[in-house]
Amino acid sequence: MTKLSDATRNKLKTVSTATVATALFKRGFRIQMIQDVHPLGPDQPVLVGEAFTLRYMPAREDLNKIDVFRDRAHPQRKAIEDCPAGSVLVMDSRKDARAASAGAILVTRLMQRGCAGVITDGGFRDSAEIAKLGFPAFHHRPSAPTNLTLHQAIEINVPIGCGDAPVFPGDVILGDSDGVIVIPAHLADEIADEAVEMTAFEDFVTEEVGRGRSILGLYPATDEQTPKDFAAWRKKNGR
Repeated sequence: MTKLSDATRNKLKTVSTATVATALFKRGFRIQMIQDVHPLGPDQPVLVGEAFTLRYMPAREDLNKIDVFRDRAHPQRKAIEDCPAGSVLVMDSRKDARAASAGAILVTRLMQRGCAGVITDGGFRDSAEIAKLGFPAFHHRPSAPTNLTLHQAIEINVPIGCGDAPVFPGDVILGDSDGVIVIPAHLADEIADEAVEMTAFEDFVTEEVGRGRSILGLYPATDEQTPKDFAAWRKKNGR
């Protein structure tokens, strides 16, 4: 897995998924946003970390009985214990929230192990408990039934689809109140740099619009005066 630098991690914590989505769009990436997932807690921290994946397949009843959890090598349990500190467990649950992908005990274990967060395109059980942890967690909706009902954990740390987005192990995950986006690992540093610059400009634009200025010539900056005003704003604000 490509190691995410502390500098890039910290930069990404200051930018939005919307800004990153625009930076990726400029490079031809259009489907990096994980669809139909939402933060469990309204005040949970911004999520940044490398993807560590778990793939579920449709459960076959004779192979998915409750006693499979006695096996310490069961892929779901192993993923919880193997996901590296600073990484994000991303689960492909086939966009099916009729059964849970995990619950509060497993999510708490991820948190205690120093993982950065957890995502499923299905659902979590014990969702109210998870929301209180202050740990970045995203799902489609709450779901009480055990994962064994419909999902069979089958592979760890392989390429997956999560909410229609391609996720490769080591890709960089950014999650905020708007949702979750996947940054190809080899682009993480340049996307972070560009997003920081874009954020500064958008903050400047927001202030100008708040004062009554028209967006024409300002956003995008097609007027000659706009870059000059932005440069003065950056100097004044230390940005």
